[in-house]
Amino acid sequence: MNSINYKEIEKFSKMAEEWWDPNGKFKPLHKFNPIRISYIKENIVETFKLNKRNSPLQNIKILDIGCGGGLLSEPMCRLGADVTAIDASEKNISIAKIHSKKNNLKINYICASPEKLNIKDKFDVILNMEIVEHVEDIDFFLKSCSKLLKKNGIMFVATLNKTLKSYIFAIVGAEYVLRWLPIGTHEWEKFVKPEELISTLKKNSLSMEKVDGMKFNILTDKWKISKDKSVNYIAKFIKN
Repeated sequence: MNSINYKEIEKFSKMAEEWWDPNGKFKPLHKFNPIRISYIKENIVETFKLNKRNSPLQNIKILDIGCGGGLLSEPMCRLGADVTAIDASEKNISIAKIHSKKNNLKINYICASPEKLNIKDKFDVILNMEIVEHVEDIDFFLKSCSKLLKKNGIMFVATLNKTLKSYIFAIVGAEYVLRWLPIGTHEWEKFVKPEELISTLKKNSLSMEKVDGMKFNILTDKWKISKDKSVNYIAKFIKN
């Protein structure tokens, strides 16, 4: 079986050169990144009862799945984590390796999907950020991811809810009206309702600890954590 959607890989490979351009095709992710970083860091620190000073994520083994150019891998590494990052696009991995080398960051970048990742050690934390809506078979993908997580480890999943509002905002608004994203970036049919995600991960020994909405404030030009889960949401799961 295979979780790779080759059409999606080709789409993102074509844009790979723009990963680190804050005003390029990945501009929305650059705006999104600060809230993702703080949310992940705070929840890891709280769950594992870590010392918040200097390198708060020291000795925490993180697997960043669908890492793209490394927009999240690099901040996690800077926070002290031992980061392995995978992506099914060779071009994405190549861009990520070059950028991390320039910044003297030690990140283990591998071109692979979770089911093909040949690593003996399991991870404390798995990041599935804005990736589940781009895979071929979400059930198989999440099953493969769960096998790579340690007992009592954390899996973060950020994605788009399957609602009328998400279609209007994330596709019509973001792609066609505001042109924040290239047209065709998302397919509404691949969006995932929180209850579906919770149900799938429950079958793979992961229990939901919390689900939060993420909302963009046009006035402040920033993302914030919200109670509104109708468009973007982020969930935290613990492996039983």
